[in-house]
Amino acid sequence: MRYTFARTAMRGTKLVCEENGEHAPPAPGVPQRKLSRRRILAASSGLVLAAALGTAIVRSRGYAIAPDRKLLTLSPWQFVVVEHAARRIASSDRPGDASVPTADDLDVAGFVDAWLANMSDHIRRDLGRFLAYLEHLAPVAVGFASRFTRLGPDDQDAVLASIESSRHDLLRSGFEGLKSLVFAGYYRDPRAWSLLGYDGPLVGRPPAGWR
Repeated sequence: MRYTFARTAMRGTKLVCEENGEHAPPAPGVPQRKLSRRRILAASSGLVLAAALGTAIVRSRGYAIAPDRKLLTLSPWQFVVVEHAARRIASSDRPGDASVPTADDLDVAGFVDAWLANMSDHIRRDLGRFLAYLEHLAPVAVGFASRFTRLGPDDQDAVLASIESSRHDLLRSGFEGLKSLVFAGYYRDPRAWSLLGYDGPLVGRPPAGWR
């Protein structure tokens, strides 16, 4: 059986059987290395998030929170980023309708801070890295020379949309994770249930219904 070298899609060559196209068996003692597209994307996304974290450490000033706010896990800058992101992710499709509560009304960022207190260190670390990317690098990728929290609503929407449609798995996963937390924090409150046509659980239901 005869084998010849064939050029592969990735860099380099590979031994291929001329008769049936099978790959030659690996030589004894020679380690076989495989680098998939997923691994490449994961590695590049990891470098991007690490760079964002480094940037956030340097640029973590200028974030103000209410004096009576006691944070459990998030730093002040992280809390402010979550506040801004939640306002856009849970924004109303009926602008000006006072009956629709805002993310601030339902303290969605406070929910995220409390939820993280019960999570493992690596989950808190990963979310922190994603928030650093969202705040400092994602706007640059869209063409804005400003932090996410200093952009207007429409520009913030553009930044979030770019992450949601990113080709990097980790960035899309980070957005989906943050969106899930925002929705969990928003729709946990009875004031948001009517927006879904839901009048609340029957168990423990007050005589006058949930409000």
